[in-house]
Amino acid sequence: MSLQLINRVAGVTLFFWIIKILSTTVGETAADFVNVDMGLGLTITTLVMGAVTALSVYWQFSLKRYFAPAYWFLIIMMSIEGTLITDMLVDQFGISLITLDVLFTVAMAAVFYLWYKEEGTLSIHKIFNRRRETFYWIIVLVTFALGTAVGDTVSEYLNFGYLNSLLLFGGIFILAGVLFYTKVLDGVSAFWLAFIVTRPVGASLGDLMIQAPKDGGLGLSTGMVNILFFTVIVALVAYLTKSKIDVEVSSEEAGKFTKEL
Repeated sequence: MSLQLINRVAGVTLFFWIIKILSTTVGETAADFVNVDMGLGLTITTLVMGAVTALSVYWQFSLKRYFAPAYWFLIIMMSIEGTLITDMLVDQFGISLITLDVLFTVAMAAVFYLWYKEEGTLSIHKIFNRRRETFYWIIVLVTFALGTAVGDTVSEYLNFGYLNSLLLFGGIFILAGVLFYTKVLDGVSAFWLAFIVTRPVGASLGDLMIQAPKDGGLGLSTGMVNILFFTVIVALVAYLTKSKIDVEVSSEEAGKFTKEL
């Protein structure tokens, strides 16, 4: 006997990647706005955003299904928190970006290992129970922190520049898609590679827009970028909520997930 189950996370569509990149940019610029422009400081900003992130986690998990506003709000908060975690480890604790690149990569690999060991699959199309969803969101947070560290390593530590970083990581994102469609990479590997690099893509885009021209940016205000991108995100999420084109439903054996649904 099979059971129709609704995936608890967003299906991968073109809109998924557009919103993901925009939400990453919002995460980068929002963290800077609260930390610097509002003058709260890195520690207080991290604690405040951590509390909001915790509430958004509660909202997402309480639904036990995919609901676009809850999912994408949590993505934005994870983006902000991932940025702040990396910034705090670098600025407050003096840990080098290279060290963080290694640590976050190892942490990501460890979570993937535990996820596969416990569930026997890493498919993002079958997030049907609380345990799989927990692994999914832990990976999301780690990849945001890793993407922040890698992006900063390339654009700032290696002095590659924001525009060049945007082109580099954008190229890797496109490459992940090409390798998937040519069947060089499986769906899981291609998705998470693309997911990771969209973090530095969005961050590089945000930095390019808000940094002063003397630093290689366009000099736009942080508030303007946040309002513009957030407006687009809200419009796209509203469309997805109404159309439900990114809701995935699959059949699984009855009883397999019953205790955790």
